[in-house]
Parts: sequence; structure tokens; C-alpha cells
Amino acid sequence: MTLVINSAAFAANGEIPTRYTCDGDDVSPPLSWRGVPEAAKSLVLIVDDPDAPDPAAPKMTWVHWVLYNLPPQDTEFPEGIDSSGLPAGTGEGINDWKRTGYGGPCPPIGRHRYFHKLYALDAKLPDLDQPTKQQLEQAMAGHIIEQAELIGTYQR
Repeated sequence: MTLVINSAAFAANGEIPTRYTCDGDDVSPPLSWRGVPEAAKSLVLIVDDPDAPDPAAPKMTWVHWVLYNLPPQDTEFPEGIDSSGLPAGTGEGINDWKRTGYGGPCPPIGRHRYFHKLYALDAKLPDLDQPTKQQLEQAMAGHIIEQAELIGTYQR
């Protein structure tokens, strides 16, 4: 079975509801996944926007959420999960607001794409002490067994 990530809140390539953005309650959408390889020792979730600041002339990828060492047997996150609701042992990284946790879409101009990327790793990573996305990607190198992504869009 192939690794797949979905949300009950929006379809693949569909509009992310305002509730999950800075224009709404800014809570994380519900996410679920299936097809985690048996060899997986941990999962990583990264949510980012490669269209910042303007989709017509992107200059950077804005990072919205960074989680690692998710237990491979877990298969979902409820809406609005925060640090207190994360599975034991889950590590949190720093987003581009310079904090841990979810930061919802808040595009300054145009329709942006938000990539919810799930990685199955063949290892549990060491404590990375709130890594950036780049630091986490370096730690994941050579350990990715499989990956999946769910893209949602939002325009203010």
C-alpha cells in the first residue's frame, strides 16, 4: 500500500477553509494518513508554502508547521491539535513565525499552495531541539522510505 495523506476539511488541490487560516481560527485542519510502511520507525510532517510572498514571483518557501518522530502506528490528527495533544515523543520544529506549532495560511497576495508533506522514516531521529525545516531535512537525509503530500490552496 502506498503512503497517502488526506484531510476531511479540504480535497486535494482544493480550497482550505478560512477556519484553518489567519483569517479564521488559525487552527490546524484534521489530517489522516494510511499506508505507512511496516519498516517505518517514525513519521515527519512538514507544511509549507512555496509561493511566498507572491505566486506570480515566488521568492521563498514559507514554513507553517514542522513535526518529527511521530509514532508510525498513529494515523490521524484531530482538528486544532497543539503541543499538548501531540503523541508522546513527537518533536516540534520552528516555523517561519519563529515558533513551534501550526501557523495557518496568511498569504499577502494571490492564491498560494500549501503542501502537507508526510514522510515515513526508517529511523527515529535524535532530539533535534526545535529544528528548522532545513535542519530537519538534513537529519532525515538517507532515512526516507516513502512520502506523500496533500496540497490545499488559499487566497485572501
